Amino acid sequence: MKRLFLGCVALVALAGAAAAADLPPPAAPNYYKAPAYVPAYTWSGFYIGVNGGGAWGSSAWDSTSSFNTTGGLVGGTLGYNYQIGHAVLGVEGDIDWADIQGSNTVAQTSDTWLSTVRGRLGYAADRFMPFVTAGGAFGDIRAAAPGLSGGSETNAGWTVGGGLEFAVAGNFTLKAEYLYVDLGKFNCGGGCLGGAATDNVSFTTNIVRAGLNYRF
Repeated sequence: MKRLFLGCVALVALAGAAAAADLPPPAAPNYYKAPAYVPAYTWSGFYIGVNGGGAWGSSAWDSTSSFNTTGGLVGGTLGYNYQIGHAVLGVEGDIDWADIQGSNTVAQTSDTWLSTVRGRLGYAADRFMPFVTAGGAFGDIRAAAPGLSGGSETNAGWTVGGGLEFAVAGNFTLKAEYLYVDLGKFNCGGGCLGGAATDNVSFTTNIVRAGLNYRF
């Protein structure tokens, strides 16, 4: 009886081993691929770019009423940003060729170039940054009157504004901004009034422009 029992046990063991050999191998565990790490966009660094847009404003002479001016401008931009958390501190300069002018029946005012040097304060929301800006403005004020020599002077004034900048492909960013510019006034004198000692000519303008920058 004992031998019969042991034989049965051996037979069962052999059958189990044979069945296990016929089973397919266990399935490999599911492979989980961790998502790729995408670092947050940083605005720090130097950049260079181009800009262009339109302008509208006004000019006032002592000798006549004020009148509107309109035109456009295009030029280059150079700047630097430094990001601290979400805050972006920067400085930006630009110089533009301009054709901004206006006139009435006895007077004409124009501006042929315009430059600004400004500080910028932005809020970085990854690749999107709204900003405010303010600083100095520089340009020429040209005054002309029929039959007279007119006059011109390079003036320093101020500017303030704001805008939006967005990072696009590669190192490029696009921006749209508004600036209010006041170049002050200059005394055109006899060139505008024909012998009078004083005739102050002022120039202010609003600028809406777009820009394309390349960040290094």
